[in-house]
Amino acid sequence: MDETAHGTSLLGEFLSRRRAQLKPADVGLPDYGDRRRVPGLRREELAQLAGVSVAYYIRLEQGLSLNASPQVLDALATALGLDDAERHHLHTLSGDARQSRRRLPAERVTAAMRQLVDAFGDSPVVVVGRRSDVLTWNRTGHALFAGHLAPDSPDQAATRPNTARMVFLDAHTRDLYVDWPRKARDVVGKLRQAVGQYPDDPHLASLVGELTMRSPRFATLWAQHRVRAWGMNEYRMRHPMVGELDVLQHSLPVPRGQGIRLMVTTAAPGSAAQAALRLLTQTLQPAADIPATARPAADTPARVVPSVHP
Repeated sequence: MDETAHGTSLLGEFLSRRRAQLKPADVGLPDYGDRRRVPGLRREELAQLAGVSVAYYIRLEQGLSLNASPQVLDALATALGLDDAERHHLHTLSGDARQSRRRLPAERVTAAMRQLVDAFGDSPVVVVGRRSDVLTWNRTGHALFAGHLAPDSPDQAATRPNTARMVFLDAHTRDLYVDWPRKARDVVGKLRQAVGQYPDDPHLASLVGELTMRSPRFATLWAQHRVRAWGMNEYRMRHPMVGELDVLQHSLPVPRGQGIRLMVTTAAPGSAAQAALRLLTQTLQPAADIPATARPAADTPARVVPSVHP
C-alpha cells in the first residue's frame, strides 16, 4: 500500500467509527429503533448533514477519494461533533496537515534539552518522545512517576520506560492515579493523535499492537477513535511516599524536538500538594543538605525512593 492510500484508510476508519458512535437523536434526526440495521448514523445521513454527496462520502470512507478540501473536512467535523483536537486530527489524516514523508531522526536528549530540564529546578520533569518513550527525567520526576524503576532506565533505547505502556500494564503507575480511567482515556487519545501524525512509524504501530493484545481496556478505548490534545491536565495522584496530591501536568513542546515534549508537574502555591512535592524532593537530598527543621527525628527511619530494575 502506498503512503497516500495508507493515510486515507486511516481517515476512512476514523470517519466510520465516529459515525457509528453518533445516535440519530444526537443530531436531531428521527430514530427508528429496531428498524436500523447498523449502529449510529447511516452514511447518507452524515453526508446530508455535511452537505456532500453520498457517493463522495462513501469514497472517503473507502479510501478512494484523495485530498478532501479543508471545507469538506470542516463540514464533516461539524456534523460529527468533533472538538478542536479531533478536527485537527481529521485534517492530519486526510493529508491536509501531514508532514512530508521522510525518515524521522533518532530521538536523543541534547545538551539544550538538559539545560531546559535543569531550568525547572526541583519541579518534576519527564521528557517523552513521539511514541511516549521516556527519554530522560530529573530526580523528582523519576521519584514522582517511577520510583520503582531504575533511575538510568531511560538512558538506553532498549530499557526506556514508555508512559502509555506503564499506564496500562504497570500496577505501580495504575495506582498513582485516583481516577485511572480518565488518565487511561487521555493516554489513548494522545497516542491516537501520534498515529495520525506518524502513520509510518513501525515502532509506534508495534506499541499499539502490543497494548491492544495485552490490555482489553486499551483495546476498547483504541477502537473508539477518541483524540486528546497535548496541553495541561489536572489529576489527583496517590503517591506511596507522600500521599494524595492534586497536580497539574503540563506538556511543553521542545523547540526543534521533532515531537519531543517536556512533561512538567506543578501544584497550587501554598497547597498541601505543593508541600508534598517539596517533601518528596527533600527525601532525595543528602541529609546534610536538608534543613534541620525538615529532618525526621533521630528515631524515625528516613524513607527513600525504591529503585529497582523492572
